Amino acid sequence: MAPSLNTATSGPSKDEGGGISPQNKGSWSSFLKSIASFNGDLSSMTAPPFILGTLSLTEFSAYWTQHPSVFVAPASEKDPAKRALLVLKWFLSTLKPSYSTRNDKYGSEKKPLNPFLGELFLGKWEDEAGITELVSEQLEGYNGQKASFSRTIHIKQIGHALLTLTPPTSSSSTSAQSPDPTPSAEKETYLITLPNIHIEGLIYGKPFVELNGCTYISSSSGYAAKIDYSGKGWVSGKKNSFTATLYPAGKEKETLYTVEGQWPEVFTIRQGSGKHGTVIDTFNARTQPITPLTVPALEQQDPWEANKAWEKVITAITKGDMDATNAAKSKIENAQRELRRKEQAEGREWERKFFMRRERSEEWWEELAQRGCQGERIESEKTGGVWRFDGEKAREARRPFHEGLNPC
Repeated sequence: MAPSLNTATSGPSKDEGGGISPQNKGSWSSFLKSIASFNGDLSSMTAPPFILGTLSLTEFSAYWTQHPSVFVAPASEKDPAKRALLVLKWFLSTLKPSYSTRNDKYGSEKKPLNPFLGELFLGKWEDEAGITELVSEQLEGYNGQKASFSRTIHIKQIGHALLTLTPPTSSSSTSAQSPDPTPSAEKETYLITLPNIHIEGLIYGKPFVELNGCTYISSSSGYAAKIDYSGKGWVSGKKNSFTATLYPAGKEKETLYTVEGQWPEVFTIRQGSGKHGTVIDTFNARTQPITPLTVPALEQQDPWEANKAWEKVITAITKGDMDATNAAKSKIENAQRELRRKEQAEGREWERKFFMRRERSEEWWEELAQRGCQGERIESEKTGGVWRFDGEKAREARRPFHEGLNPC
């Protein structure tokens, strides 16, 4: 699906570029002119160094599990409908850290660093839920996002997320002697589509994110969820709003649960349809405690791990040294281009360390998309295939991950 294009225009405003420091306004104006007719892979968009953030997109995977207890909660719920609701709640809890600014200052979004092929981000969370491990690997030389621009950057994310869990058996004991439900032999799968994004406030130098359109969660247990995103309009509405419904797959009007609110703020879960249902839960994205992610110390990291690989770039950005930022960033980008040229000349492909590729999605995956995601396509041809975590590869993977080879 091609990204929608907002063609509305208006005259210049005295506030345009108001969020940009005087010394950077020239670069900002040049950047806006360069993307005025942009329509393509977001990773090919070059932004001025002063709006770069210090995080790579591979690190954004960590935002899916900042609340490990919320992430693992579905695996302990016996009822399949309530289990699907807990998956929906977990996904909604990931939206604020994934798409809203990390410092809670409205209009201060930074462009993340474009990850390179083979980039890794590894870590773990430890809390009352136990140990949750993170493995993030850049599998293709692009980030799966297409963008177009007209005073607003419109981004279509290409790809899907797949959540697999082992639910407890219906006869599981939850007594004091055996508090943990017994896992069943059958695994349950949730196919999750990703929201479209538009970056507002660019013309004023105060960028912020809005989500638009709708996304779906389709479960192999027979339930589906639809999430409708909306923002603040000219007359009414609140920014970053959404309404989500959970229902038996294929029966969208038979609403079991409704969730409403603002994804960076508070949302309410009700039983039944609409605002008059019984409130059964609330989630406050601002006050929910975040479990810190533990990553290896910088000196212990492999050159292919994000923090180590981007160390000089991050240092330069933090110091505000734009020349050093551009030089360090260009060094990585040029080295990666050379690696791709060498691989092509030698007729070989980059070795992935934690994931395997399937050239096409499995039938059950396509069935989930058709049944619970309003027929959305997997679009594996745009993501270099369908990628799945490979436990055997993961067990064999260890530092150094690509011995004798550095990313730059």
